[in-house]
Amino acid sequence: MTDIETLKSWLRESKHTVFLGGAGVSTASGIPDFRSAHGLYMQKKSGISYEEMLSIDYYRAHTEEFYDFLRNVMLYPDAKPNPAHYALSQLERDGLLEVVITQNIDGLHQLAGSKNVIELHGNENRYICQKCGKVYDMRHVMDCGGVPLCSCGGRLKPDVVLYGETLNERDLSRAVQYALDADLMIVGGTSLVVYPVAGLVQYLRKDARLVILNRDPTPYDSRAQLIFREDLADVLSACL
Repeated sequence: MTDIETLKSWLRESKHTVFLGGAGVSTASGIPDFRSAHGLYMQKKSGISYEEMLSIDYYRAHTEEFYDFLRNVMLYPDAKPNPAHYALSQLERDGLLEVVITQNIDGLHQLAGSKNVIELHGNENRYICQKCGKVYDMRHVMDCGGVPLCSCGGRLKPDVVLYGETLNERDLSRAVQYALDADLMIVGGTSLVVYPVAGLVQYLRKDARLVILNRDPTPYDSRAQLIFREDLADVLSACL
């Protein structure tokens, strides 16, 4: 039996399958990853790392530069779901996948049709007024220059978790519960080095199966029963 055939068999045996995904799920949609050799975090602008520019401190102290960086580097308003997103959506419709837990902020899982999605790092399509709480979309931010403001005059902040901020406790608690209940977790497109998200693997029961779909090694490879280095969209599509 091939590894793909084994994975397909496990998907049909499992009662609670969880997919935990990262930036690698969206690279085929034209959105760069972060931590590979050519990822965004390997780059700098005016001597400042991209990682630092995505911090809450930078947002507060250099809001105009933060939004200039966001518009020109981080936002991909025309990105579309790729075969990996559609395969996960189909697995959910087939009753073979319970939830997608994602570190991505692009909203492409929902665009592909996935219903039960936990966005641990937020969503770049939402911007919240820090004064009145009104919500705006990405198009509003892309269409205006400088610091985007609410109709009330308040400053907008993207509804994403910036460095220096904590994750939404409710979303994290839900993700932990899904991990505790899982008998199969498929990890795709993430290096599993960013915590607390990477720590979700540690909540798996000893008898739960772990499958890793990632181009590069991860700290949890020794825990996995199956590892795929191939394109994750090809692997997921082959499971349908």
